[in-house]
Amino acid sequence: MPKSRLIKDTTREERIRIVAEGLDWCGDGSCEQCSGCSLGVGAIDKMYQPYIDGILELAEINMLHAATRYTHG
Repeated sequence: MPKSRLIKDTTREERIRIVAEGLDWCGDGSCEQCSGCSLGVGAIDKMYQPYIDGILELAEINMLHAATRYTHG
């Protein structure tokens, strides 16, 4: 069973690692704002800063982003 990624179950350092690993879509271990992911949030790592800071869960951030970026139809 995978370890929980909830704020209450992680340290700040673990959350930084979780975000870095999640953003490693290019395979080089960094997010250098190459615009390849085109999520429209500027520096993508900034989008997840509230999670790292223990303010919002990952799911909450993703839902807020989806609610403001996508339309039905």
